Amino acid sequence: MRPSKREADEMRAVSFERGVSKHAEGSCLVRFGDTHVLCTASLEERVPGWLRNSGQGWVTAEYGMLPRSTGDRMRREASSGKQGGRTLEIQRLIGRSLRSVVDLQALGEKQVTVDCDVLQADGGTRTAAITGGFIALSDCLSWMEARQMIVRDKVLKDHVAAISCGIYNGNPVLDLDYAEDSTAQTDANFVMTGKGGIVEIQGTAEGEPFSEGEFASLMGLARKGISRLVELQKLAIS
Repeated sequence: MRPSKREADEMRAVSFERGVSKHAEGSCLVRFGDTHVLCTASLEERVPGWLRNSGQGWVTAEYGMLPRSTGDRMRREASSGKQGGRTLEIQRLIGRSLRSVVDLQALGEKQVTVDCDVLQADGGTRTAAITGGFIALSDCLSWMEARQMIVRDKVLKDHVAAISCGIYNGNPVLDLDYAEDSTAQTDANFVMTGKGGIVEIQGTAEGEPFSEGEFASLMGLARKGISRLVELQKLAIS
């Protein structure tokens, strides 16, 4: 039995609240159960120096956790003068995931930065950030299309979403919360497109190595979960 009493293939309640920031070109408050992440997409009429005069745009991301997003207060990374390794790894993952479904040439020489701020953490913050970040990015591109800056459907090639899976008490389960994530024998994150393409898989055995059969079970759960997330994304932005 899972701590949350969910079935092995049952996700937490997922919701997307769009337009939560009056200033950002696109924004979404995404909730995966008790994990809440605010995603904002900001447009800039510039690109990194190495892309200047290339005709190509860029999509990037930043990620952070608020001090009381966890049980004990976390020190702000700004107070230490640098970002931690975990933060850098996650925001690079978010950026790669979002770029996988964007035609950067069709975007033109513009940059969209998706900021993902964790308001409350209960496992799966990076997967929630990717899934909600897509909504914020989509709304930013719609904002641009309304001003005749781009043709949205030429820029956005597909949906992208992410979900965690793991081996908990010897059983493959979908969408780990913190109680499961902190004690799981195997923890994995899957990023996939709406068409089923694999963007990235991160999998780690915390104790005993996991088998190819167990990995196949996790992959099956991930495909089911991401298919559901993409359905919810489509309902949110329709």
